Amino acid sequence: MKAVVSQVIVLLLWQAGQLLAQSTPMSQLRVQGNQFVTAEGRSMVFRGLNASDPDKLERSGHWDKSYFEEMKRWGATLVRFPVHPAAWRSRGAKQYLDLLDKGVAWAGDLGMYVIIDWHSIGNLKNEMYQSPNYETTRKESFEFWRTLSDHYKGNTTVAFFELFNEPTVMGGKLGTCSWTEWKTLMEETITIIRANGSTAIPLVAGFNWAYDLKEVAQNPINAEGIGYVSHPYPMKRPKPWEPQWTADWGFVAEKYPLILTEIGFCGADDRGAHVPVISDESYGDAITQYCATNGISYVVWVFDPQWAPMLFSDWNYTPTRQGRYFKKAMQAPPGKL
Repeated sequence: MKAVVSQVIVLLLWQAGQLLAQSTPMSQLRVQGNQFVTAEGRSMVFRGLNASDPDKLERSGHWDKSYFEEMKRWGATLVRFPVHPAAWRSRGAKQYLDLLDKGVAWAGDLGMYVIIDWHSIGNLKNEMYQSPNYETTRKESFEFWRTLSDHYKGNTTVAFFELFNEPTVMGGKLGTCSWTEWKTLMEETITIIRANGSTAIPLVAGFNWAYDLKEVAQNPINAEGIGYVSHPYPMKRPKPWEPQWTADWGFVAEKYPLILTEIGFCGADDRGAHVPVISDESYGDAITQYCATNGISYVVWVFDPQWAPMLFSDWNYTPTRQGRYFKKAMQAPPGKL
């Protein structure tokens, strides 16, 4: 009888712990110097995973807590939600927010912070884009962030707003956009976000599909408390990568917090291989070591078995080549690969 009572007590204590964990809000993140810190002043360097678009996952029956539990098992402390403008319009703001709310709750329950990313690729100034699913307007983009800022004000799990996924003029095919013009658009977006009550940290990407941040050295975004973004896929520069990374974007981490919100690789013969991401484990070693040395957070693309470079090959979460690499890297103790 005593053994049964003891088991019941243990179960009740475990359940109470689970409820407490789920009801305890995440610590509010803020920017301090070149670091993200918690309300208690603890510095945070993230290892994260990109979800695929929540709309896509819901349609395929995989937008559920088990998906987030798997990301947690892989070692993620941060999850990025890429919201395609076409999906946002198709589903409608209310229904899409319902999707995001579920994901935010699941992430928070598991102790993971969230980036919400306006996942467009192209030239916002000219409203010209790489493909139709990225089509948006300046007004729609501003309205999106006004809606998100109001909806998630006070929600500490939603730690970051990535204002625009990958700015590019595609070698002039989408016209022109100077850094000064881009900077103005980003500063306007940040003003809207903060005026609507959000404490989420705005993240600003540079040119060349969010790779190049060189302009930040002389003309940074005129706003406090923000971070910068780069997507340094392996084919952006030839080996040795490190000196070029420092010149192109790594120097930013000396003064501002920096997140590589997309990294990843796959072999030339892997399913879904395309030029920017073709590489091998030497890229993984280089980018994870560079981040560890310089206190830079990273988020691996992408936790999905169809989008590339994929991290797993089926819904049993069987890791791909890069999946095996990054799962091991993310599960390693801090300071270890």
